[in-house]
Amino acid sequence: MTNEEAAIPEVLITDRRGSGERSDRRGGDRRKRSIPVAVERRSGKDRRQQGERRRQIDPTTCERDYSDEEIAFMKAMDQYKRDNRRPFPTWSEVLEVLRALGYRKVAEPTAMPGLTPAAPPVAEEED
Repeated sequence: MTNEEAAIPEVLITDRRGSGERSDRRGGDRRKRSIPVAVERRSGKDRRQQGERRRQIDPTTCERDYSDEEIAFMKAMDQYKRDNRRPFPTWSEVLEVLRALGYRKVAEPTAMPGLTPAAPPVAEEED
């Protein structure tokens, strides 16, 4: 063993706080001082006086007007999610809400909106 290896202790302690107490480098706790401020924002007096939270407004869909049926469906879904604490309901649960609103299947299925029916492939004729 060399002289340098003998000088290094087995365990190094890197705690520089000294005397076991935490020293505050700022010179004291600033929260104990009473500093006057222009507007007291923590009192809650300036907060909005709204009974219902504004989370029902979806900024991605505000560009269009909804029909009465669409609004009724959105409100029913929101109420279902709140009552059952289900932020992401399954499609079965969405179907339950639709049925609770009175919707029933009474006609044969039609083409889905927004989809164009696929034309049958044209067979190439050989000469």
